[in-house]
Amino acid sequence: MMFDGRYKEQYLQTLRLALPVVLSQAGQVVVQLVDNAMVGHLGALPLAAVSFGGTVFFLPFIFGVGISLGITPLVGEMYARSNHRVSASYLQNSILLYGVLGLMLFAFSQALIPFMHRMGQPPEVVEMAIPYYNFIAWSVIPFMLFAAFKQFLEGVGNTRVAMAIIITSNIINVIFNYIFIYGKCGAPEMGAAGAGLSTLISRILTPVLIILYFWRKDSFKRYFSLFSWAHFSWIRIRSLLTVGVPISLQMLMEGGAFALTGIMMGWIGTIELAGNQIATVISNLAFMIVMGISAATTIRVSHQYGVGNFRELKLAAGASYHIGLLWNAFTALMFILFRNYIPMLFTSDPDAIRMASTLLIFAGLFQFSDGLQNISIGILRGMQDVKAITGIAFVSYLVINLPVGYLCAFTLGLGAPGLWIGFIFGLSIAAFLLIRRYHRTLRRIVLHRNR
Repeated sequence: MMFDGRYKEQYLQTLRLALPVVLSQAGQVVVQLVDNAMVGHLGALPLAAVSFGGTVFFLPFIFGVGISLGITPLVGEMYARSNHRVSASYLQNSILLYGVLGLMLFAFSQALIPFMHRMGQPPEVVEMAIPYYNFIAWSVIPFMLFAAFKQFLEGVGNTRVAMAIIITSNIINVIFNYIFIYGKCGAPEMGAAGAGLSTLISRILTPVLIILYFWRKDSFKRYFSLFSWAHFSWIRIRSLLTVGVPISLQMLMEGGAFALTGIMMGWIGTIELAGNQIATVISNLAFMIVMGISAATTIRVSHQYGVGNFRELKLAAGASYHIGLLWNAFTALMFILFRNYIPMLFTSDPDAIRMASTLLIFAGLFQFSDGLQNISIGILRGMQDVKAITGIAFVSYLVINLPVGYLCAFTLGLGAPGLWIGFIFGLSIAAFLLIRRYHRTLRRIVLHRNR
């Protein structure tokens, strides 16, 4: 099937869109990866602090990311129909909505600080985590503004600009990490807090650069010319929320499973928390590649959905599954074969290395189900069928993943590996239910259009 001649052009079209998106999505994880790698060389305690601070911030952050994904299929459908005025209206309203949401997420993240002392973590980890957390909390505001433009560009099929901007911001993040973490070039040595400040600086840059691009590029500047006070519309905002909120809740529950697992790791010990952070960052990097393929799938499916070409829609979906499974096979093999060496990139602590090495085996085992569920979500987003994914996420991650992980880790006494066994169960159930939903939705839409 993968070598069927019908798919050759599908692979090429998907990869043309996916590769820049992959780099963009991976680039967002690279910020955290670089923070962890550079802070990890200071010891297990700073690494655990960055891990805990990032885990707490992850929940409001991923909620914002999910909301921002709502604009892409809506703009994709309008772009396929050459309706630039409605596309501009979505962009205008998304800037307002996501800007306000960024402020709300920042306020919410600040309200969480008093509760960080009550999450069962070692006190020294919490004290070191809070300064780092404060800096990255501020970064959600510029990130949400950037997301409005980034997801709009993806909707019209332009995936290269965001890639270039994110790569640029990552380079700046690395430079400032070196300066502020280690106290170079006359700057104070800030340790873990320096990594947070660097992330904030790099994220402030992203909306500035993408707005400059829109302003200087005539084909995109025209969307600004279509802005009007009269186009601020509750109908458009409601459409953005109707698509974005279920996506966000799904991502929140999936991400929440990882975040809560990280918090439960802290109940076991600092070494387990540090090892979990290394394995999670590496797993997230592989996941972001599949997320890029999923985002490209949303673009392609939304365009075919907009013009009613369901044969091409099905081929595009199939091509994405094939590409994703090949990548998952590669990452599963790499995680298992090099599990003893990958953690050395982050820390020299032998206990943390051993713990991360063990957890990478489980990360390898759930690669296939993780990839299948993520690409299925991308397909459903493109068809604007997102309501069901919230219920599927609830069952997969809250009803199955977390309880199974807790049972294996604490009741059965398997410790840290037991928590990751929960991921294998949860992700497998999610993959099965989402694939079934995609096939049912496609049949329903085709029958409705053929009447």
